[in-house]
Amino acid sequence: MNARALRRLPLNTAAATVFVLAVFPVYWMVSTAFKPTPDIQAETPVLLPASLTLEHFARAVEADGFWLFWRNSLIVTAGCVLLALVVALGAAFAVARMRWRGRRAFVLMVFIAQVAPWEALLIPMYVIARDADLLDRLGTLTLIYFMITLPFTVVTLRSFLAAVPAELEEAAQVDGCTRAEAFRRVTLPLLAPGLLATSLFGFITAWNEFAFANMLIIKNQDDRTLPVWLSSFSNVFGTDWGATMAASTLFALPVLVLFLVLQGRVAAGMTGGAVKG
Repeated sequence: MNARALRRLPLNTAAATVFVLAVFPVYWMVSTAFKPTPDIQAETPVLLPASLTLEHFARAVEADGFWLFWRNSLIVTAGCVLLALVVALGAAFAVARMRWRGRRAFVLMVFIAQVAPWEALLIPMYVIARDADLLDRLGTLTLIYFMITLPFTVVTLRSFLAAVPAELEEAAQVDGCTRAEAFRRVTLPLLAPGLLATSLFGFITAWNEFAFANMLIIKNQDDRTLPVWLSSFSNVFGTDWGATMAASTLFALPVLVLFLVLQGRVAAGMTGGAVKG
């Protein structure tokens, strides 16, 4: 082993350790979903099951409310992402392309909102929703998730939009396009990687959120989302860990598939948005 490899050994060891710690819970969830019940209930943990089964996935899919809550999560997530993109795109354009009084203060407030712990707003949000008669509604969850993801979306799109030369829009305007047409035909296609990157972040945030959904959906249980439903996945004998892990695996699958499909464009969007701030 040469000197360079020896110098890199501690860093590689640390990276491998972090990788194992991050991946092992996911492996345990997926492997438990496929393990037979005796292996799950064995006194000694079974790392590599000798046989696999799909019975837990069948129970999870056939459980009461699975597809209803899947639909609820999809509606809330899609609504949140679309709202955040539309509003953030206009705000990012105003900040990156225009000069107006209070612009820097606005950007500072967006940054503060981005780093603020949204969990601290659980009680105020609940009180507002209760007083405004907005509890037990998917629309309320959509608006809250929209507010949570909006600051990050504005910051990311602003950085990415600033990296696109304004001269491209000016050239289009010289050729006869209006400002709106120049943005739609020239700049918007170049923003596709950034839009995909921010959409993925908003999707993951809204899809996985538990605290607000658990607090704001109280009486109308049919408006629960999948994370809340998973927390109560049990039967008369206690928690059905096999079915719970199977349902959790199915719950994580859309995010994984979306990330794998958009991986290249997401990486381009995140690096492109970091070029110029």
